[in-house]
Amino acid sequence: MFDKTTILEFCKHWLDAWTGNRPEVLLRFYSEDALYLDPARPRGLQGYDELRPYFEKLLAANPTWVWEVVEVFPTEHGFVLKWRATIPVGSEIIIEHGLDIVEWDGEKVTRNEVYFDRTKLLAALAKQRR
Repeated sequence: MFDKTTILEFCKHWLDAWTGNRPEVLLRFYSEDALYLDPARPRGLQGYDELRPYFEKLLAANPTWVWEVVEVFPTEHGFVLKWRATIPVGSEIIIEHGLDIVEWDGEKVTRNEVYFDRTKLLAALAKQRR
């Protein structure tokens, strides 16, 4: 098990990489064969060849969102992260809370499962498209 201080330090830098439309920086936090799942990709994406285009599109669409650590729970193979996201959608600001289940080798994420309720976010996106 990893200690909370190490996990929190990693999460600070990793979550910062989700802001600013820097997909190559974000990819450096993942192993080359990492598995990534989120509500938009529940079957998952595996490896840089699948992650890169997804991260490029996702970060380009959300360059100013901000992710913050709420709490971490060390596990045998990594940690569970409770987070808070501030997501600008047009003139609206959406606040989301969720969690990631992360398998981690101490340097790179090998598996990342993201869970949150996208209802508010999808509604705001739909309003913006009208």
